[in-house]
Amino acid sequence: MSTEPKTTTIRVSFVTRDEIAKLAEQEGKSMTAVVDDAIREHRRKLRWQQVAEQMERTRREDPESWAEYLAEQELWLGGPSPTQRIAPEWEGLITPLEEGHADPAG
Repeated sequence: MSTEPKTTTIRVSFVTRDEIAKLAEQEGKSMTAVVDDAIREHRRKLRWQQVAEQMERTRREDPESWAEYLAEQELWLGGPSPTQRIAPEWEGLITPLEEGHADPAG
């Protein structure tokens, strides 16, 4: 009995097939692995989008709960550091390092 997963064929444009093949070659993966990774990433993106939508809905529809959430968040994370500034276009995309913490990237 075979332990390999069953497979099927899906139709994609030649352009999409070529892009998958190019990514697979660049990453040293199979085309199936590239597609699997893309699906996983898309699901992750959708999950966080749903979280963001729920947070916005709570902020809009239940200001009391939103205020409680913000207060608890500040307790856990501390208030914003007045010495750490980031450019406005980066706000929400990155979190500045706290003083005294090493850069995890090296």
